[in-house]
Amino acid sequence: MTSDWSTWTGGRHANQVSGVSNRPSVVARATRTDPALDKTIISSYKEGVRRRKGALLPLEVRILGAVAEARTTGDGWIHGFGLARAMQGDGGRLTAHGTLYKALGRLTDGGLLDDEWEDPDRALAEGRPRRRLYRINGSGLAALARAEAEDRAAAGAARPGIAPA
Repeated sequence: MTSDWSTWTGGRHANQVSGVSNRPSVVARATRTDPALDKTIISSYKEGVRRRKGALLPLEVRILGAVAEARTTGDGWIHGFGLARAMQGDGGRLTAHGTLYKALGRLTDGGLLDDEWEDPDRALAEGRPRRRLYRINGSGLAALARAEAEDRAAAGAARPGIAPA
């Protein structure tokens, strides 16, 4: 009986395929003929895909909008799970946490969000781990305004005869 691994590698042992003993390699796994795992089909694995400098993904625009909304309803700081719930409450789907936190990291690294860890005493008093808190800053508000203006302009261009709002 052959294992899945031997069908992926054409019946050869991993070190015969990759040249590295006792460690399956990305090369060996990439030779699998299963079209569901073909990296040319899965868009997030396509090499050379770049976005325009300063362009935000739709998820990032939603995140900035939700964090900006937190400014008007409280002290402006919101934690990741609270952000996910707020985005779901706006009629969106619940965003996978891995996706959400990667996007938050990109926005923080890009200077559009400020972040800090909450007071450890508060977390201890509530019997839970500390939360990382996020707040939109001036650069984030400007980027959000640009993205929303671009969306309005694109929507107006898609419907001839209707001026953008």
